[in-house]
Amino acid sequence: MKLTVWTYEGPPHVGAMRVATAMTGLHYVLHAPQGDTYADLLFTMIERRNHRPPVTYTTFQARDLGADTATLFKDAARDAVARFNPQAIIVGASCTAELIQDDPGGLAEALGLSIPVIPLDLPSYQRKENFGADETFLQIVRHLAKPQERTAQITVNILGATALGFRHRDDVEEITGLMSDMGIGVNVVAPLGATPADIARLPAAHANVLLYPETGESAARYLEKTYAQRWTKTVPIGAGATRAFVAELAQLTGAQGRPDESRLRLPWWSRSVDSTYLTGKRVFLFGDASHVMAMARVARDEVGFEVVGIGCYNREYARPMRALAKEYGLEPLITDDYLEVEAAIAAAQPEMIMGTQMERHIGKRLGIPCAVISAPVHVQDFPARYSPVMGFEGANVIFDTLIHPLVMGLEEHLLTMFREDFEFHDEAGASHKGHGAVAFPLAGVAGGSAPAAAQPPRDISGQKMQQEQPVADAAATGGAVIWLADAERELKKIPFFVRGKARRNTESFAAQKGVTSISIETLYEAKAHYAR
Repeated sequence: MKLTVWTYEGPPHVGAMRVATAMTGLHYVLHAPQGDTYADLLFTMIERRNHRPPVTYTTFQARDLGADTATLFKDAARDAVARFNPQAIIVGASCTAELIQDDPGGLAEALGLSIPVIPLDLPSYQRKENFGADETFLQIVRHLAKPQERTAQITVNILGATALGFRHRDDVEEITGLMSDMGIGVNVVAPLGATPADIARLPAAHANVLLYPETGESAARYLEKTYAQRWTKTVPIGAGATRAFVAELAQLTGAQGRPDESRLRLPWWSRSVDSTYLTGKRVFLFGDASHVMAMARVARDEVGFEVVGIGCYNREYARPMRALAKEYGLEPLITDDYLEVEAAIAAAQPEMIMGTQMERHIGKRLGIPCAVISAPVHVQDFPARYSPVMGFEGANVIFDTLIHPLVMGLEEHLLTMFREDFEFHDEAGASHKGHGAVAFPLAGVAGGSAPAAAQPPRDISGQKMQQEQPVADAAATGGAVIWLADAERELKKIPFFVRGKARRNTESFAAQKGVTSISIETLYEAKAHYAR
């Protein structure tokens, strides 16, 4: 554990809270100090839930450490059962409470409660949020699942969807509809929306559909080993993966139906004029492993992007991530340090980022458009509308998610390029309201004056560039070549979708000529050189 201003994953007890919040009839008694109650905001503010997470905190304070904190926990557990009347409770400790070693599981078991008590042993200083969710769901399944007769109709369980998951609610709805077209029913969706009684019915299904390996794979493996339920390995993100998922599901269940593809627009749109214009753009992907690996295939095989960087923050999936990166001829970035991610993106100079909320911030700092494809995300990525990323409708949503940042980036570039034009300067009114336009004052005209000299573009790092001041780009040049401020400004006039190539060509030309400071003259000499 380390101090940081940003983290991709919270501690394991936040993962447990995601599972508890997703379910109904389950309550989480968390042994935690007063300051660890912040996690409620993740669900009520970011996910915009209309009720608090089903969590009771012991909320001990510093003065309680010299007394019996174990009694505080037991009282909290009894009160929670009496007040909320859950079907089962899970008990555990936060990362801070783990240090006092009160053993919540043993304490709760000694209370002799009339409902199942599921203890959680989540090593807060070795593992993180996704592990906490995966382990919590596994323990719930181990304690509550009971042998069942298979359902008469072909049914499956959908596993892994949790609260605070990236588009989990809509993904479940999309995949449920897709399987309905195939003649496959849903036995239980868990954890999302399930009760402890539903967990007991999991073994009645013919197979399991694992949508989110990070939060459901351990449970899927347990159900396969204990109840002989096979599970899907394909994550249905993108048109190609969805078709592969359908084929795998048909093989597992024997279902003969075919899903409706009439709503699928991605293949046509990806061949349209607009997207062809954007084909070949260099993209960098980072996020949770499952979404990144699936989105990389969509980016390369279905949209036509060039993947120039790939990585994930959850080390548990480092091996499959490395295998995929090898297929792409890349060295993967496996890290939970956002500063390393920012440095890698700056060095790769992509034309778009596909990442998390953090990469969105990185993109703003570096001036690179970003499409959010993975948790952690902020409130805008929990839309009120239906917006899955799985299945055939999810493929349509993905296309919009990937293309819109590039289109808007082009629009922003054009506005910047023409901002000194007499029609589009900052003082001009809306172009479709001619009577409201403000005339651009002209030099030599009575009452007028020459327009102020154009200001250099705002430096998003907070350091104002001065004329002819060298602008170092250490990530791109390794410290060997620097850009003068006027050349840097001229470079920004080049459309964003070819700017990276222009920068690389110019630096290569400068290196060949032994030039260490790139001026406007160097930029245009390089342009002429490569135009021959």
